[in-house]
Parts: sequence; structure tokens; C-alpha cells
Amino acid sequence: MALWARQVSRWCRLLPAAHAAGFAGRPWARSSTAQARPGFAPLALLPSSYEVFPWRLQTCRHVSVGSCSSSDCAKDDSKLPSPVKQEQAKPETLPDLNAKVLYEDWDDIPPSSALAQISEEEAVQIIAEPLLPLQSSTLRDYVDHSETLAKLVHLGVDLSQVERRPKAGQLLLTLDFEKDIKKILLFLKDVGLEDNQLGPFLTKNPYILAEDLEALETRVAYLKSKKFGEAEIAQMVSRAPYLLLFSVERLDNRLGFFKNELGFSVKKTKDLVIRLPRLLTGKLEPVKENLQVCQIELGFQRNEIREIVFKTPKILTASKKRLRQTFDYLHNIMGIPHHMLTRFPQVFNSKLLRIKERHMFLTFLGRAQYDPAQPSYISLDQLVSLPDEVFCTQIAKTSIQDFEKFLKTL
Repeated sequence: MALWARQVSRWCRLLPAAHAAGFAGRPWARSSTAQARPGFAPLALLPSSYEVFPWRLQTCRHVSVGSCSSSDCAKDDSKLPSPVKQEQAKPETLPDLNAKVLYEDWDDIPPSSALAQISEEEAVQIIAEPLLPLQSSTLRDYVDHSETLAKLVHLGVDLSQVERRPKAGQLLLTLDFEKDIKKILLFLKDVGLEDNQLGPFLTKNPYILAEDLEALETRVAYLKSKKFGEAEIAQMVSRAPYLLLFSVERLDNRLGFFKNELGFSVKKTKDLVIRLPRLLTGKLEPVKENLQVCQIELGFQRNEIREIVFKTPKILTASKKRLRQTFDYLHNIMGIPHHMLTRFPQVFNSKLLRIKERHMFLTFLGRAQYDPAQPSYISLDQLVSLPDEVFCTQIAKTSIQDFEKFLKTL
């Protein structure tokens, strides 16, 4: 008990010193402190934040510490100054607002709370739109949410084919039809594409929608400078949709390659790429390999290769294995010489099975004559290009039924 009383007395003596800085600015701070007896903190001088401690101070007054008795403490209490009342701040007066005017339209505002109850009639009128999928493997899920995709479908674009191309689906979802796509469509129509060609064209080459319009116009202007007509440019663009994605430098290099490698004139080079415009967009390695196969393995002369390529440009992009097999059968089995193959190079575009079936049938009938100096001569063009019925009646001099029966024996 004595220990507790000693700690309380020490606290009472330290409390006035701890708050001396807070009371120094007040006019009554010095006088009241001077009148107060050492060891005691006047209760009236404590700030309002310490009003929780009066019970401790009261306890201090009734406990004798050192030479202070209860009677002396009572005398000293009579000398304490009266409590100082702090002025309370008056609340601000807000301007008078017309509450009737302020709240007159609030009844028309629908409830903002998601938990507010609504009537059955209001619930029926709510239309919940389907959520846009965050991730999907098909563009079909976005057609109902994208005006651009809807218009492209109406235009004839096959989105199932477009989404198979790398990053083409993401590209379409980022484009705006009026801002990005419409100007490209107008450009393609100016080039010469018809309305019914726009959908299939964009299906094969959706990447043109991200190209700069000025760059596209520059490439068309280059083709015109090389004496390509408007109809020829339209034909090349429709048959090789990726043509306008290549820079002017690349187009110029491709035209120069075919002119120098094959020894063509400018006119023949232009005619070559008009008939097979994908020569300008495809890789050059297969072309170079096929030229070497024709010269080294098949044994054609350079001038013969030039004539074969000009008559049948597809031989430049044909399978090397197919070229070897077709040449082997025509030259080594049927006995067709090089100059005859040069004269009718379209035979390399025919299926080897058709050549075999018809040659074997003519051999069975004794009509397999391919030498133009001999009677009953059959040209290679007639051998591979005519339909079965015409081949049987005009070339084999037999019926289509006999030809079908012969095929069953093979």
C-alpha cells in the first residue's frame, strides 16, 4: 500500500512539469502554478483531454505522503483557482436551401441499390445482354458483340477461314469498320475488284486491312509505271491476294529475277506474271530448284526451258517429284522426245494416272502413235486434255463402256 501511494505521489509531482509548455501561453498559467502547492496538480488547470484522470487526483488528496496531512491538503484546496471554462466553437450556419426544390425530382430516380425490390412488371422488362467472352477459339462468339465482324460477314467474309490464319482473328477484333476497314474496301474497288469479290479476297488476305493506305496506293502506282493495265492489275490482285502486301522494292526485284534468269523480254516477263501472279508473292527457292531439275536431271536445254516456262508457268511451282515421275513415264515409257515435250509442255500439268490409263488403252487398241510424221498421229494435247467420252469416240475410236471395262482389268 505504501509503494502504491509513493508512485501516485510521484505521478502527481511530474504531471504539472509535463504539461507546462501547454499552459505557458495562457494568462492564468503562471499565477495558478505559483499558488499551487508543490507535489499537487490543480485539477482545474488540466486540459479537457485529461478529464479521465480526476479520480487519480482525488485519491492523491486523501493519501498522506511525506509531511502533507489531510488537513493541510484541505487548506491548500481552498487556494486553488476556479475552473476555467474553454470557449466552444460555434457551428457554422449553412445557407438556407429550399428543400422542396432540391428534392422535387428525386422520386423519378430509380433505386440505385442492387437489393431494392422491384415489381414483377419491371422484372419482365429487364433484358440481360449476353456477356462478351474473355477468351475464345472462334470468332463466332464475338459476332453478336462486334459491329465490325457483323458487317464483314454480311460482306461475304468467311470468319471460319480467317481465324485459322495467324493472329488474323485478333486483328479483326481491334479494327473499326468505319475508321479502318471502309477506306480499304473503297481502295480495292478502285483497283478493280467487284463487290462479290471483296468477301473472298478478305477471307484469303485479312492482313491488308492493317496496311497503310498510302503504301497500297504507291504499290499500285508502281505496277502502272511498269505498263500493267488496270484490268491486268485487278486480275493479278484477285488471283494473288497477297500481292499488295509486298513493297515496291520486292516487286521490282521479282520482276528483275524472272527477266534475267529466264532471259525474257519486258513484255514476256509481264505476260508471265499476269498469268501466274503468285510468282511475285511466293518463295524463289522452289523456282530455282525446278529450273535446275529441268536442266540437269531432265536434260532440257536453256532455250527449251524458256519456252516450257512461258507456255506453262506452273511448272516453276510444281512438285519436283511429280516433274520427275511425269517426265520418266513420258520420255522413257512412251518414248516422247524432248522437242515434243517442249512443244506440248501442258502435259506436265496433267495427272500421271490419266496419262497412264489412256496410253495403256491406246496401246491395247494399237493406236498409241505420237510421232507427227506417222499416220494416225495423236498429239499429247489430245491425249490429256479431252474428256473421256470425246477421247474414246474421236481418238480411240471406241465407246466409253469399252474404256471403262478396260480400266477394271488394270
